[in-house]
Amino acid sequence: MARLKAGLSKTSSNLSTLFVGAKIDDDLYDELETALLMSDAGVEATQFLLDALKRKVKNERLTEAAQVKSALRELLVEMLSPLQKPLVLGRHQPLVMMIAGVNGAGKTTTIGKLAKHMQTHRQSVLLAAGDTFRAAAREQLAVWGQRNNITVIAQESGDPAAVAFDAVQSAQARKIDIVMVDTAGRLPTQLHLMEELKKVKRVIAKAMPEAPHEVLLVIDGNTGQNALTQVKAFDDALNLTGLVVTKLDGTAKGGVLAAIARTRPIPVYFIGVGEQIEDLQPFSAEEFVEALLG
Repeated sequence: MARLKAGLSKTSSNLSTLFVGAKIDDDLYDELETALLMSDAGVEATQFLLDALKRKVKNERLTEAAQVKSALRELLVEMLSPLQKPLVLGRHQPLVMMIAGVNGAGKTTTIGKLAKHMQTHRQSVLLAAGDTFRAAAREQLAVWGQRNNITVIAQESGDPAAVAFDAVQSAQARKIDIVMVDTAGRLPTQLHLMEELKKVKRVIAKAMPEAPHEVLLVIDGNTGQNALTQVKAFDDALNLTGLVVTKLDGTAKGGVLAAIARTRPIPVYFIGVGEQIEDLQPFSAEEFVEALLG
């Protein structure tokens, strides 16, 4: 909680100071609108929150700034609650997870942290180095594998779909609990690469019907509305089942989750609040709003 608070301190200082001894008038709403937009909440979510807040203030006859702040807290928790959903393990043998994300979002590091997290829940894990475009990504994954005693399936000049296929078959043969398939980091505007992602997904289904069971997108919490654009593009291409929001540690504004909740409410399984393995935490709407509003 302390790390999350520190990570969102930029937004929380902007939001919480608004309510100190404030009068409930148009100026307060204007300042709140500015603070929400600056937090990356986006126009739609900001408008929705302001309209709902004004209604609540009127209906409940709120007169104190502290009451308005707690009304905003309730509305934010309500808005973000649909994103709070646990990742359920043990539904399939193996549970196949495909992981996507643009370069720089922290995808490979997140896979390593997720693998460690699964191991603490007594799950055996196999990693597939499907990011065949970047040798560095393969090497990075191999290092995570060695560090956590996890097998990594890789090919020198492999076709990502073939690597994924091999990994799923290998996991079935070895009775491994979870397969995580890394995919090449790309921008959603690179259409040929998005087509390749769809191919990886189709080939995984050939290796195991109904797989992949989870299609996760890793997004950088600092990229604001750009993150929302990524969510929409990857969801359109792959039907995402969950998100991991990284780098909520210092400069992040956090409001982008409100934007996602309004326009594409895909579960946020985990948030990353730092570099350490334990800094990957399950998303809690209550805790997030607590950190956001101070």
